[in-house]
Amino acid sequence: MATTTDDTPRTAAVAAPAGPLARGRKTRAGKGGNRAGRHLHAGWLTYLILGVFTIGSLYPLIWQLFASSHTNERLAQSTPPFWFGGRLFDNLESAWTDANMNTAMINTVFVAGTITVSTVLFATLAGFAFAKLRFRAKNLLMMMVIGTMMVPPQLTVVPMFMAVAKLEWTDHLQAVILPMMVSAFGVFFMRQYLAQALPSELIEAARVDGANSLRIVWHVVFPAARPAMAVLGMLTFVMAWNEFFWPIIALTQQNPTVQVALTNIGRGYVKDEGVIMAGALIATMPLLIAFAIFGKQIVGGIMNGALKG
Repeated sequence: MATTTDDTPRTAAVAAPAGPLARGRKTRAGKGGNRAGRHLHAGWLTYLILGVFTIGSLYPLIWQLFASSHTNERLAQSTPPFWFGGRLFDNLESAWTDANMNTAMINTVFVAGTITVSTVLFATLAGFAFAKLRFRAKNLLMMMVIGTMMVPPQLTVVPMFMAVAKLEWTDHLQAVILPMMVSAFGVFFMRQYLAQALPSELIEAARVDGANSLRIVWHVVFPAARPAMAVLGMLTFVMAWNEFFWPIIALTQQNPTVQVALTNIGRGYVKDEGVIMAGALIATMPLLIAFAIFGKQIVGGIMNGALKG
């Protein structure tokens, strides 16, 4: 017995929908297409929420600026000041003098700059090796690098101080720089970025053209990793600038960084809160200036990394 199937009515029904339904679908598709091509505009509620979060984020810095311009007696009153006083420059001068800020600023710029350059360089090289090269126990070594991020820094202080004291580096800047010349986070960050952003075919093409490993790193890896290197550099510089725990152990007030120098401000029977706030403002300003100059590149690098990830 022969069996026949006839799909013609179903095909026709699917291919040719009813007139009003087809016009409705076409109209909705047309509106959706136009909507997808238009730019989205934020409403007043979006601006209100963003404004509240912006003011909340900037309020500690703004109040620090207000407090640094008042006397200690005014700050001790029950109602805190919400506008500028008349002692801003006097407090800034007192903080700069009391805290030995000349030496502290030079030391901090040197320490933070050296740590930033070395971290970006070594983390990029290690990230490239973990992302694109083949060698034994690569995954095990990567897990060990990530595992070091789980160790609290307080546990490493005693052996680090013993090593520094053995080398007679106490109160020398190399005692702060050398333990921080590369970070596990930096290696992991660059490894994740290069695994996505750097095609393996590009490396193979460079090898076919006769490039050795050094030329590949210089002409292929560094240009591809430039956005992530900028982001890692800024994050590392901020972290090194604000580092307090290890420098307060390894350094003294005779050769301080900025964060160590701030502990020397306002010492006495009565602490001068205005001078302390002025010192904190001095320590914050270089970071704000750096972000104002390189903020666009940093945000662009973060967005580029997010898209590639």
